Amino acid sequence: MDFETIAYSAAAGIARIALNRPQRLNAIDARMTAELGDAVAAAGDDPAVRVIILSGAGRAFCAGYDLDWGTKAEDASQRALSGHWDPARDYQWMSRNVRAFMSLWESPKPVIAQVHGWCVGGGTDMALCSDLIYMAEDAQIGYPPARVWGEPTTAMWVYRLGLEHAKRLMLTGQPLTGAEAERLGLASRAVPASELAVVVEEMAARLATIPASQLAMSKLLVNQAYENMGLRTTQMLGTILDGAARHTPEGIAWRDLAMKEGFREAVRRRDAPWGDYGERK
Repeated sequence: MDFETIAYSAAAGIARIALNRPQRLNAIDARMTAELGDAVAAAGDDPAVRVIILSGAGRAFCAGYDLDWGTKAEDASQRALSGHWDPARDYQWMSRNVRAFMSLWESPKPVIAQVHGWCVGGGTDMALCSDLIYMAEDAQIGYPPARVWGEPTTAMWVYRLGLEHAKRLMLTGQPLTGAEAERLGLASRAVPASELAVVVEEMAARLATIPASQLAMSKLLVNQAYENMGLRTTQMLGTILDGAARHTPEGIAWRDLAMKEGFREAVRRRDAPWGDYGERK
């Protein structure tokens, strides 16, 4: 299929969706979320496909939202409203991204996330909305925007980790290695990076031998248990709070700092022990 930010192929019952902006560490922009939903739909509509592998091209699975695009778009939107924030408009915009990520959860075809390198911020939404997570032992998965300028819109951390570990990750923004993720039950397996693709292919091939209807029913049965725990309501709140977190005094100051001094410096100062988020002008 003809995508700009996604590489798609299907063979032997397996659809492969690769995030394909390696020059930006597969950072998320508006086109990627739209194309992700289209690729998942294509796999779902293909009767020959039994399972989906979601991976990232290059050095990382996904470095989260493209901050160069995101901060400028948000700043321009706020300037157009004379400096005001429209929470309803923000919610509608971010909800489109949540729907794209949740296409992985809703697909009747099971999805295996193949995580290497960094999987942070919005990238974790894609991994955690998948059905199974396989990681390189040295991969890093976490939500650093929890320190400032964000909340996880899909809110999958608490459902996949449980209360204690979800709170620790959300309160600190510290990542887990693949080995730690396996130990906590977040990942099915963590293996050396050189073995990751082979191990994922083996699992996908095993799933591809099971009838598509059986896979769909098994996935639906498990997913509905979490839907009944209030998943959608939690996601609505997560999306609202994400917008609020980006428009606190500290959130706006950090956004301004990133636009002025660059994202590497803004992240360094955000993650410093003293938590320097810049000054409001």
